[in-house]
Amino acid sequence: MKAILKVIQLHKNNTTLIKKAAKNNREAQQVLFDTHAPKMLSVCRYYLKDFQKAEEVMLNGFLKAFTHLKQFQDFGSFEGWLRKIMVREAISYLRQAKKIEFPVDVTESEWYHDSYNNIHSNMNVDQIQQLIDQLPDGYKIVFVMYAIEGYKHHEIANMLNISEGTSKSQLFKARKQLQQALHVFNTTHYGTK
Repeated sequence: MKAILKVIQLHKNNTTLIKKAAKNNREAQQVLFDTHAPKMLSVCRYYLKDFQKAEEVMLNGFLKAFTHLKQFQDFGSFEGWLRKIMVREAISYLRQAKKIEFPVDVTESEWYHDSYNNIHSNMNVDQIQQLIDQLPDGYKIVFVMYAIEGYKHHEIANMLNISEGTSKSQLFKARKQLQQALHVFNTTHYGTK
């Protein structure tokens, strides 16, 4: 007896795929998950050091996305919509795990005089992620939201329930700490120290 293989049609039309997934079509949901999970896991990983916790947050994010898929408006990209859900889930997880503090002790004039130094380094992605992971949570969240996700300070302030000044302060401190860590890395790994 011949084995019959089940062929799952790959949906080339994302809109059709999303509509099917919104109607609880498990195959369509699986295709969406398989397509977007690697990127969404890396989004969650930006915020969480522990890979398993990042994976848990990603799975919760997909559950929320599939639950609210009917609310997705086809105005923007599905990936962008999904990414926002993942960012919010990661922030929510961090809030529940412990109190995230955003200390403010940088004056506004310091933000404007902060230069965007282009520090050159031969670090790989994992090494850079390790430096970001070493930042205090407040610095890290604001840095990732601003520098990686592309949010503006007013958006960050709104999502985190902080002032724009606090967002700018956290970014300033994160950059300063990362610049110092990159300097140490460059000088210790290239024989200048």
